[in-house]
Amino acid sequence: MEQLSFKNRIAFNYIVTTALLIFVVFFIIYSIVKFSVYSHVNTDITSEVKKHIDEIKIEGNTFYLIHREEWKEREHNTLDVNPVFIQFTDSNGKVIEKSPNLKRSSLAFKPDQAENNLFDTKLANSAIRQIQVPIYEKTKIIGYIIIAMSLEDATMVLNNLAEVLIIAFPIILILLFIIARFIAGRFIKPISSIITTSNIITTDNLTSRILLPPNKDELYVLSQTINNLLDRIETAIKREKQFTSDASHELRTPLTVIKGTLEVLIRKPRDHAQYEEKINFCVKEVNRLNHLVDQLLLLARFENQKQTIKTEKVYLNALFLDTIARHSSAIKVKKIGVSNDFSKDFYFETDLYLFSIVINNLISNAVKYSNENGSLTIEIKESNSKIECHIIDSGIGIPQEDLERIYNPFYRSKSSDHPEIKGTGLGLSIVNRLCSLLAIEIVINSQESKGTSVILSLCESQIK
Repeated sequence: MEQLSFKNRIAFNYIVTTALLIFVVFFIIYSIVKFSVYSHVNTDITSEVKKHIDEIKIEGNTFYLIHREEWKEREHNTLDVNPVFIQFTDSNGKVIEKSPNLKRSSLAFKPDQAENNLFDTKLANSAIRQIQVPIYEKTKIIGYIIIAMSLEDATMVLNNLAEVLIIAFPIILILLFIIARFIAGRFIKPISSIITTSNIITTDNLTSRILLPPNKDELYVLSQTINNLLDRIETAIKREKQFTSDASHELRTPLTVIKGTLEVLIRKPRDHAQYEEKINFCVKEVNRLNHLVDQLLLLARFENQKQTIKTEKVYLNALFLDTIARHSSAIKVKKIGVSNDFSKDFYFETDLYLFSIVINNLISNAVKYSNENGSLTIEIKESNSKIECHIIDSGIGIPQEDLERIYNPFYRSKSSDHPEIKGTGLGLSIVNRLCSLLAIEIVINSQESKGTSVILSLCESQIK
């Protein structure tokens, strides 16, 4: 069986619920009408019983009508629209007197029927409602008065009502289904817009967005959420394309240099010194290429999968001092003055390997971009229940307009102005990603030609 569309399912579920509700309402209406009709009949019968009890006289073990001839001339001698049938019997049920409208028929006497109890029976194949009331002489039953009323009109009314309800029920449901389907179609119109927009979105066309509905309901929130998702996807794909383009360029540059150098070498014979010079140059480019590939792999590793954090107690003072020691050669070449301010021993619960990469990249940048005879200051201090690590250099600095882009892969501020400073532009991207993984807040402040300050704020919950 073919599955119904979303619009038809909404209409179908609505109709099922409505059908149950309408059925209950129709049942209640029918029951109320039936109760009302029978109540009127019961009231009329009870009234007739009281009236005829007053018209009989009891003498000994017998009874008789006080005004028998007048009684026969009253309304019971004709078959009215809603006739009342009267019959008097002795204690054994033998007919003593009956109303003329009974003609040759008689009302059934049922000795097993409870006294003064209304019940339905038949008279000449016609439905009637009947009661048999005992007539007492003191405590002895000397006869019965049996009164009945026709139920033909009541039955006709109830049958007609049932037919109307049965015919109206499916018609109402069909009309409601059509109306519900139309309304559901209008309600899910934004979903159709979502489907249409989704079909035209490709990796080459990410600019299309879903038109937001006028009413700020659940569909509005859904459309807005999907638009926000598309914004994030578009941004991610643009960043990926830019990263791929930049990576290709950065990888191609050293390869082109190496290829050009080797082509020059093989054009003609050269002496040993020239070969050695060009080979050393190629080795440096290969080392630069290896470093670039390592950085790319490291960045891809942290970008594309969730890194497992292996926390341990890290002694911050020793970590900074060891990192500075690894860069001691470059520090001596530039004659950079290094100072540290550790007011006490500081410890931090984190992943030692990842945090070491952060510190190494930051200090490497501070040394790389410092001028000769510059200064490098390391401070670790407590501030507002946090540990703050400050790395301050007096290097070339970063222009204010470039600060917001320093975490972008391959971005290097004014790299053409300082060709002597080599780099890949991936260091701060890796630092930013690792700080996010380790829940470390990083803030970089810088002024061009004055230096850069990096502040790492370590979370209170991780301070030991």
